[in-house]
Amino acid sequence: MEIKIIPCLQDNYSYLIIDKKNDTACVIDPSEAEPVIEYLENNKIKLKCILNTHHHYDHVGGNQELKKKYDASVIGYKGDKERIPEIDILINDQENWIYKNFEAKIIYIPGHTLGHICFYFHKEESVFTGDTLFSLGCGRIFEGSYSQMFNSLMKLKKLPENTKIYCGHEYTKKNSDFCLAYDANNENLKAKINDIDIKLKAGLPTIPSTIKDELECNIFLRSSNVETFSKLRDLKDDF
Repeated sequence: MEIKIIPCLQDNYSYLIIDKKNDTACVIDPSEAEPVIEYLENNKIKLKCILNTHHHYDHVGGNQELKKKYDASVIGYKGDKERIPEIDILINDQENWIYKNFEAKIIYIPGHTLGHICFYFHKEESVFTGDTLFSLGCGRIFEGSYSQMFNSLMKLKKLPENTKIYCGHEYTKKNSDFCLAYDANNENLKAKINDIDIKLKAGLPTIPSTIKDELECNIFLRSSNVETFSKLRDLKDDF
């Protein structure tokens, strides 16, 4: 399998997981259809599935056009069936979703929204976290509670440290500024910021990160309790 990062909108990322043997793909969180279609057509790949982490428009905006063009199935959390456009297949927490050579474990991670999930492709050692866990950050709490978001991050912390993290936005540099402001003596963080600057200067995504990197550098994952996490999340909202 190959994972292709597709920049969308202003700072979103959608992702194609490509089965090179069969020239088929799944797309995760297509913000818009056009850049996804361009890559698929240029590389003669057939889209089979559309996977959504949550219902926000900048993660589902391409659903309708992609489904119509490729007759692809839309997969999303059963609790969001009324909010995810064109949804076909309803999935639940801890379920193993399988389509031919594609396989992912579903992990329910509410907080940003009440229907947020991630897709953990364990064979690819990759997790697609939408707007719950970012590189050096976490999502705003729009529908859920601080406790829900904290517990969701704790679930992600338990994944193997070599797991690659593919998140919904290129927020890493701004997130790093906040982490450094409140964790100024973290040498791992300083090294990661240097790597971030090199990638951005070269016009490259800062994604993927890894669980190991985030455990060492992400101040939200380093929070030991919900009270500390909540204070940091409030500070970040005003940063």
